[in-house]
Amino acid sequence: MSSEGFIQNLRNMRVIVVHPRDMDGEDLVRQLKRIGCKAEFAWPPTAVLPPSDAVFFLIGDPPDISWISSDIDAALVAILDSESPTLLKALLDSNAHSVLVRPLRAAGVLSSLVLALSLRAYELRLIGKASKIEETLKARREIEKATRIIMALRNMSEADAYQFIRKQATAKRVAVSVIANSIIGAQEILDGLDLQKTAG
Repeated sequence: MSSEGFIQNLRNMRVIVVHPRDMDGEDLVRQLKRIGCKAEFAWPPTAVLPPSDAVFFLIGDPPDISWISSDIDAALVAILDSESPTLLKALLDSNAHSVLVRPLRAAGVLSSLVLALSLRAYELRLIGKASKIEETLKARREIEKATRIIMALRNMSEADAYQFIRKQATAKRVAVSVIANSIIGAQEILDGLDLQKTAG
């Protein structure tokens, strides 16, 4: 989604504010509601937060980000008490997508939110692509293994064994990887039977 798309959909976005209910916290929630978001406090922080599109969270001094986990499926906007080395390290460890520094100002909240949402969307796209690549590589390894099994069983060349698997997939209207899995599964069963005979 483009930045324009994020801005247009802000009224549908739920934002959790992990920040004490002090002047900064109240001002932040007010500004988020003024932008059009459905903002609410979640203080003190807990390991399980309500579902949301974005989380604004305070990194105080001393920092405590132990509650942040990979289970938080949202854009993360950190709020720093200061730019001390300790807090900057905690900022990096938090994997935040954007950052604000106290005292908070109305100017900057919207841009930080849009940036965080954009980076989170990009992050999810990368994760999706990486997952597809992993699935493709796994399927390729399984096809190669099934091809070697057919080569040994039918005394075929690698090319002929692969074409045999491909024809089976076409005839059954399934992916080549599905046939490969079936061949591997059948071979494992046969290997298991041979082991039982040997043991007997």
